[in-house]
Amino acid sequence: AIDAIHADLPGLASKFVRALAAEAARRSEAGIAGVINPPTTPLIDVEPPSLPKSDDLESMLIEDWAGRVAGSTYLEENLRIARSTLHRWQRRGEVIALRKGGRKHVFPLAQFVDGRPVAGIRDVLSLITNPRLAWLWLTRPSAQLDGRVPIDLLRQDQVDEVVEAARVFAPG
Repeated sequence: AIDAIHADLPGLASKFVRALAAEAARRSEAGIAGVINPPTTPLIDVEPPSLPKSDDLESMLIEDWAGRVAGSTYLEENLRIARSTLHRWQRRGEVIALRKGGRKHVFPLAQFVDGRPVAGIRDVLSLITNPRLAWLWLTRPSAQLDGRVPIDLLRQDQVDEVVEAARVFAPG
């Protein structure tokens, strides 16, 4: 029995965390955030919202799901990242570049600390090869990380923990 449930633990934990988030949002909307009452339905039965599929992300505005992004001109002028350096990082998979329009790329600003990409981006991109899906995963609470946000952990140099969670999440 333990072996059977062991395989289901990541999914159960994910459902639990999402159910807690949904209940917190419901209470917040109802203005009862401070009231501690058990939910009316069992938490484990709540169907968790899933991450959008990469096809869905293609049809959404980047700013609506990716947070603050900037092009190479902004990064060069404000973070002093030379275009050649930015494109070298992009070729090596050290930064996440999101295609915007035909050929232009924008770069989520949260992946930079002190003008450099956070460590671990390359490892995540090697596991989650679609840059849009990788960024979406990096910016949402992860059940494998106890509801913490992977990009926040990378910014705190907790690379190994994030890479292991990405390995669990990675499709296929």
